[in-house]
Amino acid sequence: MKDVRKVNKFEWEIPKSYHEGMLVPGKIFADDILFKGIEIDGSIKQVVNSAMLPGIVKSAIAMPDMHYGYGLPIGGVVATDVENGVIVPGGVGFDINCGVRLMVTDLEKKDVAPGIEKLINTLHNRVPAGLGGSGPLKLSRKELSKVCRMGAKWSIGQGAGSENDLHYIEENGAIDGAEPEVISSKAFERGAKQLGTLGSGNHFLEIQYVSEIFNHDIAQTFGIHEGQVAIMIHTGSRGFGHQVCTDYLALMNQCLSKYRIDVPDRQLCCVPANSPEGRSYYKAMACAANYAWANRQYIASYVNDVLLKVLHISPGALGLRTLYDVAHNIVKKEVHFVDGGKKILAVHRKGATRAFPKGLLPKDSPYHHTGHPVIVPGSMGTDSFVLVGTQKGLDEAFGSSCHGAGRVLSRHKAIKQAKGRSIANELEDIGIIARAASKRTLVEEMPEAYKDIDRIVDVMQGSGLTMKIAKLSPMGAIKG
Repeated sequence: MKDVRKVNKFEWEIPKSYHEGMLVPGKIFADDILFKGIEIDGSIKQVVNSAMLPGIVKSAIAMPDMHYGYGLPIGGVVATDVENGVIVPGGVGFDINCGVRLMVTDLEKKDVAPGIEKLINTLHNRVPAGLGGSGPLKLSRKELSKVCRMGAKWSIGQGAGSENDLHYIEENGAIDGAEPEVISSKAFERGAKQLGTLGSGNHFLEIQYVSEIFNHDIAQTFGIHEGQVAIMIHTGSRGFGHQVCTDYLALMNQCLSKYRIDVPDRQLCCVPANSPEGRSYYKAMACAANYAWANRQYIASYVNDVLLKVLHISPGALGLRTLYDVAHNIVKKEVHFVDGGKKILAVHRKGATRAFPKGLLPKDSPYHHTGHPVIVPGSMGTDSFVLVGTQKGLDEAFGSSCHGAGRVLSRHKAIKQAKGRSIANELEDIGIIARAASKRTLVEEMPEAYKDIDRIVDVMQGSGLTMKIAKLSPMGAIKG
């Protein structure tokens, strides 16, 4: 580690000389305390490994919530030249388009707090959750193919939300280029019963309120104010996306010799982005990403129904609307400046959120003049944040941000540390009602299992990659 250079208070550089195979330097955004944890978890080696990927440009990047993952560290950002570089399933991960939807209401905390337990209990009963859980929808392959192409728009067509929601979803709720023909039968089988379900692990649905505003002008444009009730949904493409990743990891491992690609870790198996296999993966990944947007759209409709029923109010009084829905496990083809010119890049964000600043979204976007909201959930029992991207973030990190708190304890260690404790009772003691598919889930996801979200967001702010807009505090949570 003696060769890793501290650039400033919030940035560290791994020079190309660190390892002879590195094509670009590594860049880690962290303060001293976060970096100490990063040093011991093995994720720095993964940054170094990703810096050896053919066609990588500028640098291999890691956000302050980084921790060890499959191939690429969670919190990693890697961009490759589409014409001369590779596409890497491990740079996206198994939960394709795991992401976050933040919805806001016209309700105030005082309107909801007295009945929060009933509200959380009803949501827990209404929203299917848990490992391998299935929902009421049973889709044929033909209908699931429509989901792959249409994304959130498919759910809207089933009565889950309105067309206006699409303006507030990344890519309007569907990436172009999705082709269900490249999806395996096993993936279709796994996805047929899971649309409209929360899943397991760190996935959650949380009732929150806006507890602090940092930038009043942008917050006003976003339509958020202190005391306002919000709902956050964190989930992805479920078993469908997991199977897509599994299928293409197997394929690309077989193709390494075909394309004479040597990777330092087989978990980074890859193919040229413009090869038949590379194009096929992108089409399949787009299908899974669109499935995830359809999934969050459907869950949002469950939330709307429960709020209306439990609170006995009209849709107009509720005023539920999507602030933004954004992915944090995805690869997208984007145009960025590299070496003084524009290039089409395959930007892999794994546990990292797109954070485009003002002027980059289409002119008809509601966030063209501000940049879109960047949603950063905390751990269960801690605050979450709304950020916005900056020009520096675009220049130095391909318009990317952290995606959350980032684990610091494995699930096994969390269980061991929580022995004899009741996490649900501890959370209730601080005013948070928590429900989960199992007691084990609450233990695995306890707040101590994650890094300090305030410190992570302060690094993002201090480094200049993003700006803080608002803080949201939890009232009640449902874990997968």
